[in-house]
Formats: sequence, C-alpha cells, structure tokens
Amino acid sequence: MYYCTLKMKNQLPFHKNKIRMKHTNFKALAFIAFSGLLITSCGGLGKMAKYAETIKYELEPNPLIVRGDSVEINISGNFPGKYFSKKASVEITPTLTYSAGSTPFEPVQFQGEDAPGNATVIPYDNGKNFTYTDKVAYTPEMKDSDLMLNLMGRQGKKERAFDPYKLADGVITTPYLMMDDDMPIIAKDEFQRITSNKADAVINYLVNSSVVRPGELNDADMKALDNFLKDNAGKTNYQFKSGRIEAYASPEGEISLNENLADDRAKSAAKAVGDVMKKRKVSYDAATFFTLVPKGEDWAGFKDKMQASSIADKALILRILEMYSDNTKREQEIKNLAATYTEIADKILPELRRSQISVNYEIVGYTDEQIIAYARSAQADTLTLEEMLYAATLTDDMNEQFAIYKKASETYPQDSRAFNNMGVIHMRKNEMNEANNMFKRSNDLQENPVASNNMAIYSRVNGDRKKASEGYGKAAGAGDEVNYNMGLIDLQNGNYASAVQNMKGYNTFNKALAQVLAGSTEAAKTTLNQSPEKDTAEGKYLMAIIAARSSDSAAVSSNLQAAYALDASLKEKAASDLEFRNHQDQIK
Repeated sequence: MYYCTLKMKNQLPFHKNKIRMKHTNFKALAFIAFSGLLITSCGGLGKMAKYAETIKYELEPNPLIVRGDSVEINISGNFPGKYFSKKASVEITPTLTYSAGSTPFEPVQFQGEDAPGNATVIPYDNGKNFTYTDKVAYTPEMKDSDLMLNLMGRQGKKERAFDPYKLADGVITTPYLMMDDDMPIIAKDEFQRITSNKADAVINYLVNSSVVRPGELNDADMKALDNFLKDNAGKTNYQFKSGRIEAYASPEGEISLNENLADDRAKSAAKAVGDVMKKRKVSYDAATFFTLVPKGEDWAGFKDKMQASSIADKALILRILEMYSDNTKREQEIKNLAATYTEIADKILPELRRSQISVNYEIVGYTDEQIIAYARSAQADTLTLEEMLYAATLTDDMNEQFAIYKKASETYPQDSRAFNNMGVIHMRKNEMNEANNMFKRSNDLQENPVASNNMAIYSRVNGDRKKASEGYGKAAGAGDEVNYNMGLIDLQNGNYASAVQNMKGYNTFNKALAQVLAGSTEAAKTTLNQSPEKDTAEGKYLMAIIAARSSDSAAVSSNLQAAYALDASLKEKAASDLEFRNHQDQIK
C-alpha cells in the first residue's frame, strides 16, 4: 500500500472578520487546489510510475530463441493490489533493442476500473494476473539485443512514460546451425545381369491321337522356335535351363481315355521339341529337362473359347456348364444340341487338342568390366538403356558419371531417368540452376516422384519452403530421402518433433540439431556421435551446446577447444552465443 500525507498549518477560524475571511478563504482555496494536484499525482500516474518495478514479469523462453524464423515471447505478469489507479491506463510495448535500431512487438493495453476504453481492466484493490504472447520476424541484428518493456501511462489528457524495464538479453540462434544436407535421388536403373526368358510353341493333334504330324512341325510357332534355337544355341551367354509341356484333350469321349491321351501328347511333344534341340546342338539332359504336365479334358479352355465365339447357342451352352459339375453330364447335354455340337466340333474342339510348349532359358549379360569399357568407348550405344544407367554406378568420378548419363539421354531421349541423374550431378557440384533445368526436362518427359523430390530441394535451397513442401507431396514413394528432406523444412519451420520423426533412420548433424531443439539432449548426443559430422568443427560445436544444456562444463570446454582447432572463427561465435551464458570460463 502506498501513502501520501499533506499537513496544513495556520488554519484560520471560521468566525473571523469578513475581510480577513475573504482573504483567508482565497488562500485556503488555492492551497486546497494545490494539495489536490499533489494527491492526484501521488495516487495516479506519478505513483504508478514510481512503483512500476512492483509489476511482476516472467518470460518464456528466457533467453529468447529463434523458431521458424521468428522470435516469440510469452510473458506472464501481475499488477499488485493498490497499484493501478482507477482512472489510469497503461500501454506496454515489448521491444527488442539493438545498436542499429529496435523492433517492437504488438503493444498491450490495461486500464483502471473507472478509466474509459476497452482494454483489460485491472481492479484497484486486488490487482490482476495477465499473459501476453506475440512474435516478430527475426533479423540478424536481434542476436545482440535487449528485450525491453516500454510503458506509457495515461490519465485524462496526461501521458507519462515510465522507466523502461529490461526483461532479457539477446536471442539464441542455434536453429541457424542447420546444414544444407538435402538428399537428391538418383533414378535407379533396372539392370539385371541374368534375365529369365522363354520361347513358346503349340502342337495340335487330331481327335483321339497323340501323333505329332509333320505339318505341325512346319507351323509358324514351331518354325520360330526352331529358328530361335538355331540362332542362339551356340552363344555362351544363352543358357537353356528347362522345358515345360502342358498337354490337353478336348472334352469329348471317356474321361479316363482323355487323361491317358493328354499324358501321351505331353510325351510326344517332348520328343518332338527334343529332336529340334538336338538338331540345333542345344546341350540338355533329356531325362530331366522337360517337366510334363498332362491336364486331361480342357473344360476351362472350352468355356473361354465359347465365350469368345459367335456360335448361336453360346448362352445356352454356357448355362449348361454352370448347371452341371459332372463332366460326363455336361458333354451329353451339349451333344443333345446336335446342330450346335457339329459347329463346336468343327470350330472349338480342334484347338483344345494340344500341347503347350515352353523352353526356358537365361541370358547372361556383360560383366561389369565389359559394361564400363563399352560406356567409355565410342561404342557406348551398343549398351541397352539399363546397362548405360548401370554403367554410371560403376565409377565414383562425377564427370565420368555425367558423361555416361549424357550419352544415355542422347541414345534414349524419351527416357526421363538420365536427365534426372544429370541434374543430381549438377546439384552435387552446386550448379543449382543447371540442376533444376535437368529435373524439369525429366519431369516434362514423364511426371515422376524422383524429379519432384529433386526440384523441391531446389525450391527449399532458394527459400521457397511452401513450393518445396508441395513438391515433396508429389514425391511420395520415391524413397526415405523424401521424408528426410521434409524434416529439413520442419526444422526450419520450428516443428522439431516432426523433424525428428521425418529424419527417422538417419544419423546426421541436422537430426541431432532437431533433437537438441526438441529438448532431447541425450538422444541428440547419440545421433551426433554416429553421424558423419561428429569430428567436424560444426559437430564439435553442437556437442558443446549439448553439454551446456546438460550443465556439463568439462564437456563444454573440451568440445569447444576441439571446434576452435578446426575452425578458429568459432571462438568469436561462442563468445556471444547465449547457449554458453552459464559457461563463460569454458568458452575461452
């Protein structure tokens, strides 16, 4: 409680003479008016200015720290009882002040119980708690600044500036330690050194026969198989592995006879193909090469061919197949349709009496030595596209990789991958505009998530995080690199928990930084110790910050000294870094 006392001397009695009375009353009125001014001053703005230090403030965070390119303040305060004049108002403006100027936050207004306005009312008797939150865009000058509270009191037409109140020193800029370690993605080749293939043919038979007719061996499919064997039997990179023959009987006659017939047809087809292979000098074991699969009556094939036919009673026959599961009953019902059955016997059944032949073989591709030799030669276009793309993975020389991808793009200009991969080489050389042009060419040929990821990196590096985020959305499925890159945007935006989650599976400096900023110092230490940057100047400096946040003075000192040895400029940085505010002896 604050007191203001005025003592009045030489008071005159009321019963004095009239002239004296008038003179005295004039003086008394003047004195009373003067006293009133003193009381107003003492109980109004004057008292509030004098005792402004009794207002309580708590700041979070303290010191301030950059988050998402902004500096946010959260103030919890209290106006004590008997402080806030009933007719007064106060405007508080938090302000970051620095050598080059100042940056104010939004002002906040408070007023007494009887003051005009719509500000927060502070009761005179009991006072009141208050909270305040705001943020401003960070500028580099704020690093060495003071957070001041500027208070302006008003009552009626009077204004009075209270003494500024210093709330905090400077701004921590640890988030700006983030490195540009975005992960571009190379479009993968589909190279397979050994590819599995097969050559197919069909032998058809007469009804109730398993004899391979000479004419069947001269059909187009059997002639194609013969020519294929003739052309490739002597090639060392062609390896004939096995054969499979599925043999069928048409669904007519006794089931048991048809099963035996299918078995005989499989054997006759195996012999016929075996004779062709011997003629073309294909080495194989006749006892084990062929797998014979006699299928019996081919009702499934019959149904498929009926559905594809234009036979008049097609719908009726298909219903018969659905109605009867007994094959003998099916056959009888179909034969009852005499005219239709004749058409079936002419058009459908002959194609079902067959052996389907597959000769399985492998083609063994060039060795790595042969592939890279071709890629480096004037005969590079001898290679397939997949071999060219694979060739670039056989060298660590970025210039040579670029040359191989360029040749691939010229030889196979409709494929998007070589252009994307040339872009990645440009990006690794920090030739960002050239990189982005290649990514666009890749994506123009075919929209693809790999190029989307890489174009998003270009956007982020050039400051357009919104466009980068949209690009990463289109890059879904391109690889874990996309998530990591999204984590970098999270880190820049101040979403530290999300950054840590997106960087899951990686141990990098930036993931450790995100963990530090999320408050997980022990996890950050583990990550940093497993990262490629652990022994760099930046890695040692971040480890010193981790130690400072863990109150480990010895580790602060040892890591800073290691950082200074690798980069002497960090000594000046550490001297003004508020991360080390409680470790001044260790930063020297």
